[in-house]
Amino acid sequence: MPEPGRHATTQPLADSGAPQGAGLRILAEDEELIAIDKPAGLLVHPSALDRHETESVTQCLAVQMGVPVWPLHRLDKATSGVLVLARGRESAQRWRKAFEAGTTHKHYQALVRGWTPDEGLIDYALARDPEQASANQERLAASTRFKTLSRYEWPIVTHPLHAGSRYSLVSIWPLTGRRHQIRRHFKHIAHPLVGDTTHGKGEHNRAVATWLGMHRLWLHACSIELWLPDAPTVKRRFEAPLGSEWASLGPSGLG
Repeated sequence: MPEPGRHATTQPLADSGAPQGAGLRILAEDEELIAIDKPAGLLVHPSALDRHETESVTQCLAVQMGVPVWPLHRLDKATSGVLVLARGRESAQRWRKAFEAGTTHKHYQALVRGWTPDEGLIDYALARDPEQASANQERLAASTRFKTLSRYEWPIVTHPLHAGSRYSLVSIWPLTGRRHQIRRHFKHIAHPLVGDTTHGKGEHNRAVATWLGMHRLWLHACSIELWLPDAPTVKRRFEAPLGSEWASLGPSGLG
């Protein structure tokens, strides 16, 4: 795999066939927390925005584990990777303090359009609610750090003046926890995530899906570390390996 700053080509990938619904993969668990590897395309919990969906992580995991569960944080429906839930209401209240206080460390990997700089910091305030028009909304401070792992040039033609298209594989560390922060930040720097139906271009996403043999949002939550603000030595760390569809796109990204 080429070092950042070099370009590469790859062959189309087969669909990974990631499972959804019952039989969610448990990464780790203890008396308080459960970490799962959430497949892309599965809601974390029932939502009015997706009324037609009949499955969610909370529903499926409650059946699988035999007890109700409470998610501590969100992953977009289209995002895969590590998701942490609490076994009970008291555990949820205890560990949600880590997210409220910002005592978490998250690491993602994404495929984005264009060739990104070797590394960078996106410091750009975001409107509180991404589902609403941003005009007149309160804007919240938001920062995201990234590092380019690999760069590619594929023979995907989306413009008559260009014989191919460029992409980058990036490691991402959100330093704040705003809704859709990674997707919105990379759109802001003109490197939207591949497969992002909200912030990307449909024609381009369809062309990449045909080339790679899979339609998905190319965003994966690789790891999360959290600790209690009033007990900093009480820590948990969970990792979710990349799915097989990422195999030709670069290093594992865990770390």
